[in-house]
Amino acid sequence: MRKIIVCTFLTLDGVMQAPGGPDEDAESGFEHGGWQKAASDEEVGAGIAGWYQDSDAMLLGRKTYEIFASYWPEADPANPFTERMNGTHKYVASRTLTSVGWQNSTLLEGDVVDAVRRLKASDGGSINVVGSGDLAQTLMRHDLVDEYRLTIHPVIIGTGKRLFADGAVPTALEPVSVSTTKGGTVLAVYRPNGKPTYDSY
Repeated sequence: MRKIIVCTFLTLDGVMQAPGGPDEDAESGFEHGGWQKAASDEEVGAGIAGWYQDSDAMLLGRKTYEIFASYWPEADPANPFTERMNGTHKYVASRTLTSVGWQNSTLLEGDVVDAVRRLKASDGGSINVVGSGDLAQTLMRHDLVDEYRLTIHPVIIGTGKRLFADGAVPTALEPVSVSTTKGGTVLAVYRPNGKPTYDSY
């Protein structure tokens, strides 16, 4: 059984929208695009690279796919992520795309939940969900996420799309590893561990 791993950059207040640049995603009037680079450091890059070692595919929603497909095929080959991003197989969940042209990409057919269940049951390594906030919400609602790999950066935005938005399914998390870089970014890996328990002091 393959694992579905949500890999996401977050602000301290949980925003995941447009970490990569001002024009990445201005939906709902978001004005803080590009917040991640200034809040990052070399330790973050090394940690993220390690998160991709046991995966052999990515699962992307339409918006993230189109952002990546417009950038990575022409990206600097000296960037260690360029070869990985182009060479890794991409599975794309979309209700509007009819084809995908970026190398090693496959458009999922039919209901996305059923398609992801089939992917999980197929042979291969882990599958990373990168960005793709709407898709991540769907996967969480249907108990399809096996692990979260989060970089939590020391910046507060105040508005924007959040990974764990209002209405998120209550879930207890088991910490796998948690560390902090010198720049204050938290690299956290968690696995779902049933429902939360409640008590009082």
